[in-house]
Amino acid sequence: MSEFIIIKVYSQPREVVWKALTDPALIPLWTSTGQGGRPEGFLPQVGTKFRFIGKPFPGWDGTVRCEVLEAQAPVVLRFTWRNKEGDAPSVVTNRLEDVPGGTRLTYEHTGFQGLEGFMMSRLLGNVRRKMLNHGLPAVLKTLDEHGTLRPKDLTVNGV
Repeated sequence: MSEFIIIKVYSQPREVVWKALTDPALIPLWTSTGQGGRPEGFLPQVGTKFRFIGKPFPGWDGTVRCEVLEAQAPVVLRFTWRNKEGDAPSVVTNRLEDVPGGTRLTYEHTGFQGLEGFMMSRLLGNVRRKMLNHGLPAVLKTLDEHGTLRPKDLTVNGV
């Protein structure tokens, strides 16, 4: 099995990072840096089935099928990830911890199987690094202390 882990520290408090990770209006603002999708039907509640809708390309219909497995605000969000309807799910886990000066995000994507899974883990790892290194920090900078977009910052990254 293949997997990847990304650890980032952000200067914002855990509640603000949580909001950026879980607010359906904010998610596409930071996922767009990696050409990621917008959530459809997402709620950070166990059992919620949702989709990420992205730009299709040959071999992929543009939809990632997900289900929330664990949601403990503002600590952990874990959900399944299927690129195709018949795929065995991989699992995405976001863990947030208070650290001096901000919040540590540990992003894990595990459970990729076979050669296709290995290739997908490499592709998604590169995309997610771009999102977490560039997209999420840009969005976090536009949020106030409550995790609300400041009026002048209603667009981020051209979105």
